[in-house]
Amino acid sequence: MIKPLLCSLLSAAVLGGCANEARIDRAPEPTYESAARSPFVAANYRAAEALMSQFGKGSESGPLIVATVVNIDALDQSSTLGRLISEQLSARFTQGGLTMVEMKFRSKVYMKKSEGELLLTREITEVARSHQAQAVIVGTYGLSGESVFVNVKIVQPGSNYVLAVHDYVLPANSEIRSLMSRAR
Repeated sequence: MIKPLLCSLLSAAVLGGCANEARIDRAPEPTYESAARSPFVAANYRAAEALMSQFGKGSESGPLIVATVVNIDALDQSSTLGRLISEQLSARFTQGGLTMVEMKFRSKVYMKKSEGELLLTREITEVARSHQAQAVIVGTYGLSGESVFVNVKIVQPGSNYVLAVHDYVLPANSEIRSLMSRAR
């Protein structure tokens, strides 16, 4: 009688230890507070601020247009990462007092399904002219080992003169890799 009871207690202790170990290995559920501390938005806002400091308010001769930040190895492709960077750059420029054109409402812009606002070079001049835009914000990203290198520029349409440029690096952590894996 004691032997089966001892075996049952020993089994319960071993299984209980496994359950505790499984709980330790599992990452905690993200919270609103932990999400708010993500440095991703801050990195993109700093990039926008660096561009604005070089560009200033421009000649204030018109709004700016932001194109989707694209994969440097396939300039006709982007991902959730590129689309989010573009959205956050546009947000920060707007917060900085510059007028931005929302391209999602424009039907004649080259849009590939799920890519965002990919502007072809031959169309930039036309789109900028129709919106009387003074400049276009463009950018690329590329994965290299443990880092994602991002380059963003403000380009004058027509002449293609680069008016401002900023490079920055994001860690290729699980969050960033997840955003990059959603390429279409």
